[in-house]
Amino acid sequence: MLKWALRGDKSARKKTDVLVNETIKIERKFFTFEMKENDKGRFLRITEEVGGRRDTIIIPATGLKEVRDIIDSAISSIS
Repeated sequence: MLKWALRGDKSARKKTDVLVNETIKIERKFFTFEMKENDKGRFLRITEEVGGRRDTIIIPATGLKEVRDIIDSAISSIS
């Protein structure tokens, strides 16, 4: 039996709505910010792509203000 068959029917995947989708380029890196919503809630997916390699983090909407505060503090420290 194939491993993917044990995970259930792929057609039963839950729908995810994209609320925001923005991409920026900084130096040689592309950053994509996607605010999404599914049955579990809203979340921000940040993907960094450089040289064909991708890394992604997902932040639940409930933690976005804390992340913003940390980013604001980092920006203040270099100004």
